[in-house]
Amino acid sequence: MPGGKDYYAILGVQRTASADEIRKAYRSLARKYHPDVSTEADAEDRFNEAQQAYEVLSDEEKRRAYDQFGEAGVGAGGGAGGWSGYGGGGGGGVDPDRFQDIFEQMFGGGGPSPGGNPFGGGGAPRPRRGGDVTSSMTVTFLTAAQGGVEEIRPDGTAVEVRIPAGIDDGGKLRLRGRGQPGLHGGEAGDLIVTVHVGAHPVLRRDGLDLIVDVPITLAEAGLGTVVRVPLLKGSIELKIPPCTSSGKRLRVPGKGIEDDRNRTGDFYAQVQVVSPDELGDAARSLLQQLADELPDPRADLPGIESVDES
Repeated sequence: MPGGKDYYAILGVQRTASADEIRKAYRSLARKYHPDVSTEADAEDRFNEAQQAYEVLSDEEKRRAYDQFGEAGVGAGGGAGGWSGYGGGGGGGVDPDRFQDIFEQMFGGGGPSPGGNPFGGGGAPRPRRGGDVTSSMTVTFLTAAQGGVEEIRPDGTAVEVRIPAGIDDGGKLRLRGRGQPGLHGGEAGDLIVTVHVGAHPVLRRDGLDLIVDVPITLAEAGLGTVVRVPLLKGSIELKIPPCTSSGKRLRVPGKGIEDDRNRTGDFYAQVQVVSPDELGDAARSLLQQLADELPDPRADLPGIESVDES
């Protein structure tokens, strides 16, 4: 590899590392060597090195130039004015405003050096809030409905996430202070977690309402029946009245999801009349007798009528 600093070694990653691996490695080092929290003598230097390495390797164009030419390809290490990867063609051509813009994108604001403005400005550096970090997780249907605690590892460190009861698929949770570290005493950013909800074998959701499909036979649809259906906790016996049509919903109030604001949905059993795949002679004969007795459900619908196949 061309001469100069080995940014991959500084971050502790392979040269084939993905953008995500580079980002995780940088966050880990930034937390470890942040001058406001680390007691190691070389913490400031290590922090600045990691910052410099990440700035190059997180940018596809700079990374390609670095892989081919080393530090010279990104203008690093070239004179008292600093490295020109932030813009400009050399030490004297670095644009302080551009430098500030890039740094604020990475850390949510602040100057690049714990010691103050490297371009000649005086005064103590201002505290800067750390940047937010995004992540995602998948929880079970029951955990999303009833709430619970799950663990994620956005950067290799375990973080417990409290799942509020009733959270929807795609809901976002904000964990304060779990993002990138702040600078010069500034507060840390937040960790924003997108929650994905797994499926249930029979239940489905509509907001806080729960819905279950209940298949019944042609005979049960006409005569009525009683079936047992599952709830989030336990089950209930549900009476399906005679002459129930397919698609009819039977409501059980207050047996849906109760969220963390004490709002409660309802439970719905949606009836599905299921025809058999085949009919025996006896069943066919009985159904024919029934067909002769039942009124035509299409009699009052304009444009829809029965056709005599004979």
